[in-house]
Amino acid sequence: MFYICRRDVIFLKRFEQNLEPCVYYASCCDFGPSDLDEAPTLWDTLPAYSASNHDISLAPEIVKTIENTVDNLDPTLRTMSLQIHAHPELMFEEKYAHDILSDFMESHGFTVTRHYLGLDTAWRAEYVHGKGGRTLGINSEMDALPLIGHACGHNLIAVSGVGVAIAVKSALQIHNVPGKVVLLGTPGEEGGGGKIILLERGGYRGMDACIMCHPSVGVPNSASLVSTLAMQSFDVEFFGHSAHAGAAPWEGTNALDAAFVAYSSVAALRQQIRPDHRVHGVIQGTEGAANVIPDYAKMKWYIRAPTRDQLVTLRQRVQACFHGAALATSCRVNIVSSMVYFDLHQNSVLAEDFFNTISSRFGVTLGSRLKSGASTDFAQNTNSNTNDILELPSIHPSFAIPTLPKGGNHSPAFAQSARTTEAHKACMAITKGLASTGFRVINDDKFFHEVLTCRSFSPFCFWRHRLTCDVTMPGNRGLPGFQNLKLSYSVQ
Repeated sequence: MFYICRRDVIFLKRFEQNLEPCVYYASCCDFGPSDLDEAPTLWDTLPAYSASNHDISLAPEIVKTIENTVDNLDPTLRTMSLQIHAHPELMFEEKYAHDILSDFMESHGFTVTRHYLGLDTAWRAEYVHGKGGRTLGINSEMDALPLIGHACGHNLIAVSGVGVAIAVKSALQIHNVPGKVVLLGTPGEEGGGGKIILLERGGYRGMDACIMCHPSVGVPNSASLVSTLAMQSFDVEFFGHSAHAGAAPWEGTNALDAAFVAYSSVAALRQQIRPDHRVHGVIQGTEGAANVIPDYAKMKWYIRAPTRDQLVTLRQRVQACFHGAALATSCRVNIVSSMVYFDLHQNSVLAEDFFNTISSRFGVTLGSRLKSGASTDFAQNTNSNTNDILELPSIHPSFAIPTLPKGGNHSPAFAQSARTTEAHKACMAITKGLASTGFRVINDDKFFHEVLTCRSFSPFCFWRHRLTCDVTMPGNRGLPGFQNLKLSYSVQ
């Protein structure tokens, strides 16, 4: 019996003109393009999900309500998305987005709290129907990136959250289902940890589940539900002593040298860290003169790892580079650490229901099954030991939008992609799927029980069944001792 692992992967494929299955062995030391990146395309069709214990579909009239509501909102959501895209605002400065989104939710019958929980650009929109019932939480991100604007597509995330919330509200009203919808406008995702701050201040208290989405690169009309990397950033300052660089350089202590030694040390460290760990940083500019020994230098660093525990180990090794650089150059160093973004855990029952909906209704296919190299402040909500708060069942699917080659997230090309008609169309399909799954959280007791009792997943993919493949190798094609091999593997 074989099990799929991260490096030694066995793929199965049928040739178009040869129906005999073949086995492909990917080397753990293959330094060419990763076979893992090709995994989703190696199947003639994607593996089917196992039948769940719950009915995978909502009543047709509820589906119609949700989809009609999103369709009716579509032109307005498109306009708001373009407006936010045209007014990019950095973390915790999202005043324009705060105002147009909170005004829009208020106009649709939601009770809106602006400047929520002490964050000037956070907001909360709440709708309650009937008495009792469960509470669905939704996130709308709003912030852009320095210099390159909405290069992570938060304009799409913002209007998707709005669409989900209003669609679920309509379904609660029309079909007289008791429940509550809470949409949070969450600022500062790009390094500021806005959701973490809201979590610590009680913004997610009372929610039974929370959902959102994110645009990404990928196969057209596809979506992915994978984990993200844990992340932490550092502001690193080196302090030295100025001197005339020509007349008496020996009297100075060069802080810029310390920054360059630190950068080189991290570069040397990279070959000794795990391939799924990430370290990246910049030396931030100054206006110092070239003939003055710099007495100050500042750097910004990010580190990422698959889990919080691995992040702690990586942090110790990277910070040792900073301290070593200070020691080597006789400078003083000051390191200010940001809050930690945890690794994202997706709820497998929510994920399966969501994917079944978008695949059956809109033909959306399963995209990447690999752990994302990105990070999110939403991950804190999905971990069970954050400030003694129990794990909040959540999903955070990414969906593909059309992009240029090498035009992925955090690039100017992606910012242009995030305003296209095709990107908006993909976003609306995902919005309908999230609204359908979110409504089931409120309406379906058996489904919600499964949500609560399932194990959230962190790694790679979310199948909850065993997939068995039989591979027959004719004697003249098989490996010695492997004729008539029966290959069975499990993806959890």
